[in-house]
Amino acid sequence: MPSVISTDVLIVGAGVAGLWLNARLRRQGFSTVLVESASLGGGQSVKSQGIIHGGAKYALHGALTGASEAIADMPRRWREALAGDGELDLTGVRLLSEAHYLWSPGTIAGNLTSFFASKAVRGRVDQVKGDQLPPALQDKRFKGKVYRLAELVIDVPSLIQRLADLAGDGLLAGQTIEPLLDGGILVGLKVDGREIRAQRIVLSAGGGTAALLETLGLSQPAMQRRPLHMIIAKGPSLKPLYAHCLGGGTKPRITVTTHPAANGQWVWYMGGDIAEAEGVARDPAEQIATAQKELGQLLPWIDLSTVQWATLRVDRAEPLQSGLTRPDNAFLAEQGRLLVGWPTKLALAPDFADRVIASLARDGIQPGPAASLPDLPKPPMGVPAWEQLLP
Repeated sequence: MPSVISTDVLIVGAGVAGLWLNARLRRQGFSTVLVESASLGGGQSVKSQGIIHGGAKYALHGALTGASEAIADMPRRWREALAGDGELDLTGVRLLSEAHYLWSPGTIAGNLTSFFASKAVRGRVDQVKGDQLPPALQDKRFKGKVYRLAELVIDVPSLIQRLADLAGDGLLAGQTIEPLLDGGILVGLKVDGREIRAQRIVLSAGGGTAALLETLGLSQPAMQRRPLHMIIAKGPSLKPLYAHCLGGGTKPRITVTTHPAANGQWVWYMGGDIAEAEGVARDPAEQIATAQKELGQLLPWIDLSTVQWATLRVDRAEPLQSGLTRPDNAFLAEQGRLLVGWPTKLALAPDFADRVIASLARDGIQPGPAASLPDLPKPPMGVPAWEQLLP
C-alpha cells in the first residue's frame, strides 16, 4: 500500500492554470502535489492559440466591457514572467510573436472608429505599414489596414514544459480519484489508492471538473461548455501571421496564429467567429471549405494548393453563466477545504492563482513543515493537435 502523503495544497488538473498556481505556491514555500489523469496541458491548454489577450478584442463595439478591464493587465504580468523578473521565472519559454495584430481587409466599419478612439485601446494600438506588416500581409495586393496590439503570443508546449520543471517532485499521474473523508469531512483525496491529505484541495481540471465534483457528491459550482470548431492548415506557402481579421461585427471574423511544424513549415491555427456557432454546426469538410473560401478572399496571393487541412473541436470549460455567455474573470468557488475554479482564458491563469492565494491568506493557511515526497509516477507532456492530425 502506498504511503500516506501530507501536503499543504493538493491540486487536480495540470493545465496551465493548475501548473501556474502550483509554481506560485511552491515559490511561496507551500508544499504541493499536482495530479493529472491524462497529459500535462493536454486538455484545453495545448489547444489554445497562445494569445495573451489584453482585452482589445472584447472592446470591438467601441466600449469598455468587464472582460476588457479584467484582462488589461495580463500582458504586462506575462512579459515580466517571460523576462524572468515576474511572479514566476518563465525564461526559456518560446515567444512566437511580440505582438498580436488587428487586421482590417478594407475600409474600417463605422462602429470600429469608436473602438480606436476608446479608452480601452488608446495608447495600446499603433498602425503599422510596409515592412512592419506581418509577413503574410506583405504583398502589394494587400489594401487593408493593420494595427499592432500590445499583446503577445506564446508557444504553449514550451510554457507547459517550463511550468512542469517548476513543479519539481510534485507531479503525480493518477487515474482514479476518490474523496478522503474524516468524520464525514473532506480532508484529502485518494489517488489510485494513495491517500493524500491537504490543508486545501483545488480542482482546476477544466472540462474534467464536472466529473470530479460528481465523484465528490457535489453539483456546484455548475459548469458550462462553449464549443469551438477550429481549423488547422499546414504548408510551405504559409507565412507567420498573428492577427484578428476584423469583420463588421463585435467579434473577429477570423483569428489566425502561426505555430512551428516539422521541415521548416508553419501551421496556421484559426479561430474567431468562423469557429463559433455556425462553425460548430458544420461538419469538418464544410468547415475546411468555409476557411478556404475566407482565406481565398482575404489573402488571394497565398497559394493554398499544397496546404494540408484538418479541424479540431474544442470545448471551453467555464463556470455556468446565464445564456452561455463568456465569464469576464477567472472564477473560484469555496466549500470547506475544497476550492473549485476555472481561469476561463489562458491569459487569466495569473488571476486564477491570485484568487486561490488570497483565499489561503484570508483563512490563515501557512506553509507546513517541509517534507520530501516519495518518487511519484509522472504524467506525460501534452502534444499539440496539429502534430497528431497533420504529421
